[in-house]
Amino acid sequence: MMNMKDLFGLEGRVALVTGGSRGIGKMIVEGLLEAGCARVYIAARKKEQVDETSAELGEKVIGLTADLSQMDGIQQLADAIAEREDKLDILVNNAGAAWGEPFDKFTEAGWDRTMDLNVKAPFFLTQKLHPLLKAAATEDRPAKVLMIASIDGMKSNPWPTYPYQASKAGLIHMTRRVAAELIRDNIVVNGIGPGAFPSAMNRAARDNPDASAKGIPSKRIGVTEDMAAGAIYLCSRAGDYVVGTTIPIDGGVVNANIGSGNFVDPSGE
Repeated sequence: MMNMKDLFGLEGRVALVTGGSRGIGKMIVEGLLEAGCARVYIAARKKEQVDETSAELGEKVIGLTADLSQMDGIQQLADAIAEREDKLDILVNNAGAAWGEPFDKFTEAGWDRTMDLNVKAPFFLTQKLHPLLKAAATEDRPAKVLMIASIDGMKSNPWPTYPYQASKAGLIHMTRRVAAELIRDNIVVNGIGPGAFPSAMNRAARDNPDASAKGIPSKRIGVTEDMAAGAIYLCSRAGDYVVGTTIPIDGGVVNANIGSGNFVDPSGE
């Protein structure tokens, strides 16, 4: 007989969530804690935010400061985890950046920062933490890697965030390729494509949730429980047989949105 606690529980596991001090990352951290993780490391660039979130969420949350836009920062974070842990059960690559400018004025600096944080950092942090993930992984209980992409990598949006949309599409494909590599070591890699959730990156959803909800089939923006549930599913036994997939958690924007257009009614009415 199936036991729901065994199916969705994360008792005793150790996790790292980059960008875990706020927004979607914090939502995931809260879910991992509720599911039973023994320790959740959070990493972000701003120490005050890391310290504030660690204090708020309790002693199971350990804050680390890291600038993942630089290779040195990626290495330092991997070293900090290795100094504290012999193995790592869950890695959530959530840290990212968005940059928007008019097409004719878009800068190389904005392009490079977005690509470095959204594509380069998840790859190399996963690479450097591979030994700890492998040490935690077994056939019966694989280690898990989550790549936090975006529905902007699945469909275009009207904002001039060119590298953001390209980087998230790239991350979705990279998720498939890295999954094919790491499954050999009993490490399961998947992704989540968030839609509208309130965050510093999505200020429209944060500041004007009702207006944002008008374009969403579910008629609301996402909340903490929605994101936490997706992360728990993929990180727990329930998601062991899901490999290389990026799941949109978006209220139906990608897959259940007919949209508007000048379509002909086949009924003739």
